[in-house]
Amino acid sequence: MAQKYQISDTELKQLQKIELEMLVELDRICRKYRIEYSLDGGTLLGAVRHKGFIPWDDDADVIMLRREYMKFRKACKKELDRTRFFLQDYQSDPEYRWGYAKLRRNNTKFVRLGQEGLKQQGVFMDILVADNVPDGYASRRLHHFLCFLIRKALYSEVGKYLEKNIFLRNIYRILSRIPRNWIFRVRNRLAVRTNRRRTELISHYTLEYPKQCRYGLPRECFDEMMEMEFEGKTFYGFRNYHRYLSMYYGDYMTLPPEEKQIPKLAITELKLTEPGKIS
Repeated sequence: MAQKYQISDTELKQLQKIELEMLVELDRICRKYRIEYSLDGGTLLGAVRHKGFIPWDDDADVIMLRREYMKFRKACKKELDRTRFFLQDYQSDPEYRWGYAKLRRNNTKFVRLGQEGLKQQGVFMDILVADNVPDGYASRRLHHFLCFLIRKALYSEVGKYLEKNIFLRNIYRILSRIPRNWIFRVRNRLAVRTNRRRTELISHYTLEYPKQCRYGLPRECFDEMMEMEFEGKTFYGFRNYHRYLSMYYGDYMTLPPEEKQIPKLAITELKLTEPGKIS
């Protein structure tokens, strides 16, 4: 297995500048076409707690409802600056196996541990797509289990190499034989079925949420966005960010112990570029 790359403080700051460049491009397109999105995860937390990146954070995340992502994807076909960026999802990349999209920066390298054989490995920003979760007690749990199976089937191409447990590694080898397009068809049909009516919770189907919100996060948070300061720029986030972040992180304003204030992503290769002019 390839050796883990240790990112320096200077490289981390440069990485964040490139991710900010991608956030600006996404925001530009969304504002022009009236597409709703929110900063998400550590990026939303960073906006609230730090007015920018969490100092040790090495990625950027946004989230939008599926109908908004479909509008964004369509807009990108004529609006995205392809000299700098590539919108990667299972439709634009026939080898892509993740259930969310990524906006990649061209002419960069950001190779995650265990994914050295995959193509399109530039610096990225995650674009999570949210779908409804059934309200019923039994149907919600069945839905959660189906999403677990979909997530593991998509991950199997990496899990069959990275999983340390021999039994589980063999399970991943079996799952990796399932055609990728078949897995996405199942995911899409599940989304169509649950999105027919408004529900209490939403989730990104191929993301494992913390235990306190394992079935999803409040759908009502997506009802209203507001502008938020982030690295001296203005982006959109949930107006009810307190409820969202409280469910996800608990006491989100308290900093973690100093020993945990380090980048989390394990990478084996890094190549950065100077970001374009950010207006």
